[in-house]
Amino acid sequence: MVTHMKTTIEIPDALLEEARKLATRERTTVKALVEQGLRQVVAGRKRSAPFRLRKATFKGKGLQPGVKEASWEQVRDLIYEGRGG
Repeated sequence: MVTHMKTTIEIPDALLEEARKLATRERTTVKALVEQGLRQVVAGRKRSAPFRLRKATFKGKGLQPGVKEASWEQVRDLIYEGRGG
């Protein structure tokens, strides 16, 4: 069973006028255009799952000695050591 609810929405005059012209050209109604647009937005949002970063851990014992207390700048320098720049 499909139910319908009547509601009121505010649309800028210029947009409503464009929608009326489009509805006339396509031999449909503004109501049908609004419904089609809402269905597209809802379907698009359902497909878009929120981003989830996968767990990417490595077996090991943490940072090497001497790096554990290093600043970020020191760690960065070690990473790029011998790579030019």
